Amino acid sequence: MPISALLSAYRNGTKTATAEITERLVTITKREPELGAFLTVRKEQALNEGKNIDAAQDFSKPLAGIPGAIKDIICTAGERTTAASKILENFVPPYDATVVKKLKAAGYISLGKTNCDEFANGSSTEYSAFQQTKNPQDLTLVPGGSSGGSAAAVASGECVFALGTDTGGSIRQPANFCGVVGLKVTYGRVSRFGVMSYASSFDTVGTFTQSVEDAALVLEVIAGQDEKDSTTLAAPVPKYSATLQQDIAGKKVGLPKEYIDADGLDPKMRKVVINAAEVLKKKGAQIVEISLPLTKYAIPTYYLLVKAEASTNFARYDGIRFGHKTKDSGDLQDMYRKTRAEGFGPEIKRAIMMGTYTLSAGYYDAYYLKAAKVRTLITEEYRKAFEEVDVMLAPVSPMLPFKFGEKSDPLQMYLADIFTVPANIAGICGIAVPTEKIGHLRTGVQLLGPQLGEEKILNFAWHLEQAFQE
Repeated sequence: MPISALLSAYRNGTKTATAEITERLVTITKREPELGAFLTVRKEQALNEGKNIDAAQDFSKPLAGIPGAIKDIICTAGERTTAASKILENFVPPYDATVVKKLKAAGYISLGKTNCDEFANGSSTEYSAFQQTKNPQDLTLVPGGSSGGSAAAVASGECVFALGTDTGGSIRQPANFCGVVGLKVTYGRVSRFGVMSYASSFDTVGTFTQSVEDAALVLEVIAGQDEKDSTTLAAPVPKYSATLQQDIAGKKVGLPKEYIDADGLDPKMRKVVINAAEVLKKKGAQIVEISLPLTKYAIPTYYLLVKAEASTNFARYDGIRFGHKTKDSGDLQDMYRKTRAEGFGPEIKRAIMMGTYTLSAGYYDAYYLKAAKVRTLITEEYRKAFEEVDVMLAPVSPMLPFKFGEKSDPLQMYLADIFTVPANIAGICGIAVPTEKIGHLRTGVQLLGPQLGEEKILNFAWHLEQAFQE
């Protein structure tokens, strides 16, 4: 059941929070041995919280008794938070991230922490230090990444919603691979306080849900300015769920030709986008072809900047302040080397080497500074495009979900993000919404909106969702 239906059931007494939590825990017990979506499950705590809500009979809060899950890169007080890395295998934060505090205040019940690529650095959840997460649609396929655990947990019915992070597509791509709704917010729309940083000027916190309405309801809870995160925006939080059904007749939908005609785009995925455009056209929207010529620079720009920021952020894991510390070391430098060699996985080591090289003397101007300038140009290109159209419609991924080990070449994996990273570069919002099936795999499209354009993309996504359910 969606969130609104669950809350109604709680309020009219046809269902209890305890029963709902129990059902989800049964699903987790049944699915987890093959699925591997969770790193930590809060079985006893979740049941007790459900019983407390039922005893109080207060279902006035927006997420009262609603079972959710949290990507294991988001801090939870007194509960292990690992970022799927051995270097933080036994780390227990003393505080909650702001988004967790807001969810608790709204009455949600956490079922646990979900698996991800180590420090959110990956596109398949193959780079977790602890386990692989499988795609619930087909266990031979990856669920996408880095938030693959959250996507798989929602897609398999293990929870109603889950939080993830999107630095370059890490919500939209796994949502698309697993056939659920994935919302990437405007940079600064949701607080990052208490979220372990990958690339600080790109990271965003968003949602995985079974429906667009649920995405709107959870966003209403977690969005807003936070004094503990100076990058959050001083903008009011609309009631997103109230504007979902607004008419889209006469509104303009941009089809970027650099996305639709891109080399490497699977023709079947292109057809999915064209079908979605036809649906929106039938609902009265105008379909407009637009051009974003700087798209071809998005991947190199993104990876130069992101790896530079990552190498700086990962410097805090030194074996002294928190996390793993080697048991066998000589001087300080030796301790640093051995701690990081033991604690970090291959993709994190690659990020540190790439980023440090990019920022090093003699290369900073040639690489990092130039990429920063291109980022400004790409941001401006999107800003101007949104003066002409309300939203953009595009593929999420150039391909369907792939098999484990299929993208062993790091460059191949990076190129899989070609349609998602531009939104992070420009700091705009986007949503992946499933529309149809290709074979046995549910897949869909993404809608991109301007900065703080979440109302627009949720509105269009709702119309697509309704049309393909009919």
